[in-house]
Amino acid sequence: MEHIVIIGNGISGVTLARHIRKLSDKRITIISAETDYFFSRTALMYIYMGHMTYEHTKPYEDWFWEKNRIELKKGYVKHIETKSKTLHFAEGDSMTYDKLVIATGSKPNKFGWPGQDLKGVQGLYTKQDVDQLEIDAPNNKVCKRAVIVGGGLIGIELAEMLNSRNIPVTFLVRESSFWNGVLPEGESQMINRHIKNHHIDLHLSTNLKEIKSDENGKAKSVIIEETGEEIPCDLVGLTAGVSPNIDFLKDSEIETDKGVKVNKYLETNVEDVYAIGDCAEQQEPNENRRPIEAVWYTGRMMGEVLAQTLCGNKMAYNPGHWFNSAKFMDIEYQTYGWVHGSKGRLDYEQHFHWKHEDDTKCITIAFNKDTNEFLGINTFGIRMKHETFDKWLTEKRDIDFVVKNLRQANFDPEFYDHYEKEILNAYRKELQIA
Repeated sequence: MEHIVIIGNGISGVTLARHIRKLSDKRITIISAETDYFFSRTALMYIYMGHMTYEHTKPYEDWFWEKNRIELKKGYVKHIETKSKTLHFAEGDSMTYDKLVIATGSKPNKFGWPGQDLKGVQGLYTKQDVDQLEIDAPNNKVCKRAVIVGGGLIGIELAEMLNSRNIPVTFLVRESSFWNGVLPEGESQMINRHIKNHHIDLHLSTNLKEIKSDENGKAKSVIIEETGEEIPCDLVGLTAGVSPNIDFLKDSEIETDKGVKVNKYLETNVEDVYAIGDCAEQQEPNENRRPIEAVWYTGRMMGEVLAQTLCGNKMAYNPGHWFNSAKFMDIEYQTYGWVHGSKGRLDYEQHFHWKHEDDTKCITIAFNKDTNEFLGINTFGIRMKHETFDKWLTEKRDIDFVVKNLRQANFDPEFYDHYEKEILNAYRKELQIA
């Protein structure tokens, strides 16, 4: 019986295993060094905030795996011998495979800051990270102040978590406005204000110089690059993005760059070895798509596609139109298509922006100023339907159609306030349309 081994039990690896089992009777083993069972990584923050227990974050009961004949192995793969198709574990044992899938996800970025490996310095990615937070920041008596370095989605999650326990937070963001490389200016400025309204000490255009240690090897303060200011703290959160978790492949024959290099079929340069999820680097990405996309839904999609290939129906990975969602404290965010911030803005890309007077809801619609073709939409505080925008992007609708038909896309329940009339009036006024 063919043995498929998957390294990594995140959304990519587990989706792949489930779909292989639906399609075949192949032997499947999932290897993880992090946890015994798959859990929802996006729900990690809610464990610390008290909304969920760890058990609640497991989508499947513990008996699910044995019942579906998916073998689970706890271990860390130290080396891969591709000629003999053998995995060697840090624990000293080994395992052979017929086909191997690397789905090892991401790890938090570190940029060589002095003190970055001290006790009390951590990222927010693994179950172990949340466990460590309970030790270093259980309350505001043990952790009198936390400093977060890096202004992305993980940084805002960590800020919200600590804020929920009334731990004072200083937030160091390198950019001149929060996430303005991704978000257009109006949205980024709104998020700046929202962060400050939650009594978080937001420092923009600010870089970390070093992390100072106390006599016990624990972080006691950070030094600001620009001013030399020293900020005392008991916890430092490093959330300046993530990168593929592939250090264990350095001595193998599997080609890597920033991630594991794969073609459109998710195949590596070595026969019978594949890579999916955050650690996979596309050599032929679709137009506008990045070679590496550390996004939950793309990982799930890669797992579904590769299962088809491994079960005899060779299928290329085609993620379609870009979409994503997140949460900035109390404000839900969705994006469909392309709406560029300061990075990657196209010459022909024009934006229509509307913001509600309560400063917690806005939309930005990107369109081609020469043809009026709808390019993408960002929504904050108003939930929209993915399938509607996916259809409109495929149909290449114009902005006029999109604005006039926004109610069709609104996902909010019947009794929620609706803002389509306000948006349409603002659109007509801004673009001087009758």
